[in-house]
Amino acid sequence: MIAAWQQEVDTLKASLTGDLFQDMEARDQIHNLEMKINGVKPSSSEFECVGCGS
Repeated sequence: MIAAWQQEVDTLKASLTGDLFQDMEARDQIHNLEMKINGVKPSSSEFECVGCGS
């Protein structure tokens, strides 16, 4: 599963344009996937984040 997430991150990173507003959704997806890869809770989860305590 982690390999699939990493592949999706790589695909999303390749699609970035450098325009902050245009890339906002892709960057959010990248962030959430990287949190899953690193074992940290994404913001869409109802459980507390072990890494930051939020």
